[in-house]
Amino acid sequence: MKKIFAMFAVIGMLSFASTAFAQTDSAKTDTAATTQVDTAAAGDQAPAAAEAETAVHQQIKTKFIEGGPLYMAPILLCLIFGLAIAIERIIYLNMATTNTKKLLQGIEDALNQGGVEAAKEVCRNTRGPVASIFYQGLDRSSEGVEVVEKSVVSYGGVQMSQMESGLTWISLFIAIAPMLGFLGTVVGMIVAFDNIEKAGDIDPTLVAGGIKIALITTVTGLIVAMILQVFYNYLVSKIDSLVMDMEDASISLIDILVKYNLKK
Repeated sequence: MKKIFAMFAVIGMLSFASTAFAQTDSAKTDTAATTQVDTAAAGDQAPAAAEAETAVHQQIKTKFIEGGPLYMAPILLCLIFGLAIAIERIIYLNMATTNTKKLLQGIEDALNQGGVEAAKEVCRNTRGPVASIFYQGLDRSSEGVEVVEKSVVSYGGVQMSQMESGLTWISLFIAIAPMLGFLGTVVGMIVAFDNIEKAGDIDPTLVAGGIKIALITTVTGLIVAMILQVFYNYLVSKIDSLVMDMEDASISLIDILVKYNLKK
């Protein structure tokens, strides 16, 4: 939220600056006395910009209060928790990325030089789910290629579930945020109709408050859902890429073990 506040503050300052520059250009065609007044006004530009920035922050806080803390706070929590989980997953997946070609080459060289134990040591010294899968396969290499293949597939499913951990929470926040916004919409409309019923007449001032609550909560919920959806899609695509890489590398590992067994 601080970044959002800062963005709105910058926009407000830029808008104020453009207005001030336009006023300065028009003032150049006036008399010398007008030029002096413009110079004095330019000297007060920094305090005015600070006031404009403060006003933007105040407007955002005001809209939050007008939307109703009872409905806006849960939406804000969905954004905070969703972003926290998404950032943690992005860091985890980036750390889980492995150069599989380099790892396979290292395993093949270790097998040729020092056998299975040397290859397992290469896997232990390499981080990421691919290295863990390879280690499990090499650990069962003495039982045959078929057992190695089953072990790689089984442990690959475990690693895949670990990579997908947390995505269900992000999808939950994506679904809940608009629902909370629509809940505020329904409540706002109910308040508006209650005011009309009590007044016995349709007065715009009576229904404006309820409709405002409805619009603010709905827009906020949709914005939160769209932000989290972008992160969710990125994480899904990243996981799919890692899984495809793992499957391709696992096939290559089986081929390497077959060649190694033939050389014995």
